[in-house]
Amino acid sequence: MDTRKTKIISKFILSIFMAWGFLSAVNLASGQNPPLLEITIDEVHSSLSSGRVTCRSLVEFYLERIEAFDQQGPILNSIQHINEAVLDEADALDLFYSHSGFMGPLHCIPILLKDQVEVGEMPTTYGSAVFAGFVSGRDATIVSRMKEAGAIIIAKTTMGEFASRYIGSAFGIARNAYDPTRNPSGSSAGTGIGVAANFGLIGIGEDTGGSIRGPASVHNLVGLRPTVPLVSRFGMMPANPTNDTLGPIARTVTDAAILLDVIAGYDSNDPVTAYSVGNIPNSYRDFLVLDSLRGARIGVIRQSMDPSTDPESEDFQKVRDVIDLAIEKIESLGAILVDPAEFPLMEIVHETYGNNNYETEEAINEYLANLPGSPVSSLGEILLQGKVTPWRASDLMGVIGRSTQDPGYLQFMLARETIREAVLAYMAEAQLDALIYATFDHQTTLIAPDALSNSDTQDAYGRGNNRRLSPLVAFPAITVPAGFTVDGLPVGIEMLGRAFSEGMLLGFAYDYEQSTNHRKPPSSTPSLE
Repeated sequence: MDTRKTKIISKFILSIFMAWGFLSAVNLASGQNPPLLEITIDEVHSSLSSGRVTCRSLVEFYLERIEAFDQQGPILNSIQHINEAVLDEADALDLFYSHSGFMGPLHCIPILLKDQVEVGEMPTTYGSAVFAGFVSGRDATIVSRMKEAGAIIIAKTTMGEFASRYIGSAFGIARNAYDPTRNPSGSSAGTGIGVAANFGLIGIGEDTGGSIRGPASVHNLVGLRPTVPLVSRFGMMPANPTNDTLGPIARTVTDAAILLDVIAGYDSNDPVTAYSVGNIPNSYRDFLVLDSLRGARIGVIRQSMDPSTDPESEDFQKVRDVIDLAIEKIESLGAILVDPAEFPLMEIVHETYGNNNYETEEAINEYLANLPGSPVSSLGEILLQGKVTPWRASDLMGVIGRSTQDPGYLQFMLARETIREAVLAYMAEAQLDALIYATFDHQTTLIAPDALSNSDTQDAYGRGNNRRLSPLVAFPAITVPAGFTVDGLPVGIEMLGRAFSEGMLLGFAYDYEQSTNHRKPPSSTPSLE
């Protein structure tokens, strides 16, 4: 149903119910309310059904936490814009439920949405002061689908400016919820922080080179990067379209699967999604069964994909100790491991991914040309504003004048296909269902004092990064909590499968998650209940 029509109908129903005095139908039942910290989608729906929680009370719970920990308390800087109509929307959903039951699988689920994605009546800044206060007036496809499923966009989250790192001229510095002196990974930094800190129930990130899995990994969360054609990108500012995809960041595998069910599928506004037709199951929840790992053949990648990794360092060993225990657990659950898995060309993954600076300017310029009311018309004009943070401005200058018509782009695409074929061939020969590796080989690093002001800041951001294989070969990957280092910092373990194998990966992650229960909220944002 059209969003505007839905709001009109909701207001009409609200007026009728108020006139008839039926609002008492959605009051809380007597008795103690269930704990809301770390609550899941299924638990919300169960509590709504029993009358122990209302949609309004759930939204108020998250708004109180945002106020306490993101605006007044420890400034994590994860929230860019709060939805000003969120309580009205919650009331309308309570009334809808009292009359017709659940609107859909995301009924009254507060979503934290990366501010790279348009919402018709909320600002979209892309992390940049260039777009301060900008409202496009349209919903991205995934936003329309989530609203139709009953979700509430409670807030837009901070993001690395124009989809890189964890700083932006629109907000400053986003900080890790488990140690605010350290970086939260990026560029979906705010979503990772917010979901971990319980500022919303579930979140949406965007992943070009690792921006879903990075924030999820360092925040003890589940992060799924889908196969590129699975989820529409319409209404999202691009970075590199052959890599860009949207996906869930969640506290549980089940919640990630529920959200993926809603946002996956063909969209005529993003024709690449046509490849997904015939590759989407009835529900990704059907794959969430115990013993999913039993008999699975999994290759263990121990070779780092990042040349800056230092295997001799104490920090590396802290992460390795956690990963080794995770791999042992996966084997104990019945998986058949090929350890180590060694296929050719792994050493050029990082370099090859970094060679793609040909798509960005064209993609952003095309997006801006079709963006209603955009304050700028090109990437060049953005940079000429003089507002972009020095590091990001310097980085973006490197893509100006590049084009997919350049000979270097053909060379990149050929190298990319060579690596993809090598991965597929190795998996075929070793009869592997998936590959597994640390999302990062090092702990997340300290935020540099000059992160906002220096175009060449030395913060070792993303050290030990193994996220680039998935976007380079265009296969899905999921990171799931593997535990904590001796320093109390989260470690993520990542699983990669062939194209459209999201169901299988979710099943593997679910089996491991249910057997370990590594998820713990950060101590920096304790319960207010």
